[in-house]
Amino acid sequence: MSAHHGNTPAAWTAVAVAMAGFLVASIALMLSPISLPLMWVGFGMVPVSLVIFVVMTKMGYGDA
Repeated sequence: MSAHHGNTPAAWTAVAVAMAGFLVASIALMLSPISLPLMWVGFGMVPVSLVIFVVMTKMGYGDA
């Protein structure tokens, strides 16, 4: 197992973007009426965080 245990800029950025996505989706579900387009934008941010993680890892910001 690595010495960093996920404490890399790539991991922190990916988690922050995923959390922001879930926050946006959660807020969209609490609106009255529910905003489904905003909810899907929030959920769409989650796979984007995975792409960000892979790109940043290849750029050298992850644990190699």
